[in-house]
Amino acid sequence: MKKADIDEFYRRLAERNPEPTSDLRWKNPYTLLVAVVLSAQATDVGVNKATGPLFKAADNPRKMVALGEARLKDFIKTIGLFNTKARNVIGLSHILIDEHRGQVPRDREKLEALPGVGRKTASVVLNVAFGEPTIAVDTHIFRVSNRTGLAPGKTPLEVEKGLLKRTADHWKSHAHHWLILHGRYVCKARKPLCGECVVNDLCGYKAKETG
Repeated sequence: MKKADIDEFYRRLAERNPEPTSDLRWKNPYTLLVAVVLSAQATDVGVNKATGPLFKAADNPRKMVALGEARLKDFIKTIGLFNTKARNVIGLSHILIDEHRGQVPRDREKLEALPGVGRKTASVVLNVAFGEPTIAVDTHIFRVSNRTGLAPGKTPLEVEKGLLKRTADHWKSHAHHWLILHGRYVCKARKPLCGECVVNDLCGYKAKETG
């Protein structure tokens, strides 16, 4: 996709949704971090159902540690891999208290050192909580980037590097949300809604429908 087409691609997504937000519900950087950790291999809807009551009981690391792993499991038992996720949430909460004064660090290396936090989770937190120009590549963004020709790549990291290189700075604050929402609701995996797509004419998807 040419540079002018990429700029037009984002312009149209921005026109449709000027201020995109995460489907995950959160109150502060800590609750966002926990929500993203819990969302691995789970739906945002399912995570929100669990974290609504959870965050009323514990919305910071100290309250979470006081809650304890066993009670945390009761809150999140409807979420896949809840045993491992509960252990990770308690573990990262301890580290935030011991090493970061109870605050979520605005630093990729420190975020990725936390239990259950990989590159994608760190990128989401940096972008959504702190406004950093990062683009977290999940399955939706990976699909959209390859299918449209926006930033083809064989791995999430390769796609991420391509997106960061090709995306103009003034689009980067919202690019993650535009792309993930586009992939979730329009450029779907099995049956993309090409006829409803605002960037249809810019897209390189050979099997796309025009009607």
